[in-house]
Amino acid sequence: MAQRTVTIASSVGLHARPASLFVQAAGESGLDIEIGRPGEDAVDATSILGVMALGAKHGEEVVLTAEGEGADEALDALVELLSRDLDAE
Repeated sequence: MAQRTVTIASSVGLHARPASLFVQAAGESGLDIEIGRPGEDAVDATSILGVMALGAKHGEEVVLTAEGEGADEALDALVELLSRDLDAE
């Protein structure tokens, strides 16, 4: 299982537009990807409700995990996405 930790860069955290862009990218990977705070239960990264329910705020760390062929590449792309302020773009 591949795993990455990333700090949320979007000024409003993982809500609304940033959450939507993240969920879309996770879904396009075709892999089983989860997101959660360190030490807490993770949620399905392709579920907009699950991702928004995390309430991840700007500056907080989240852990991404994925299984399957291409998991490392998919997580690297998602880390790059979450490392940008998607609200400012």
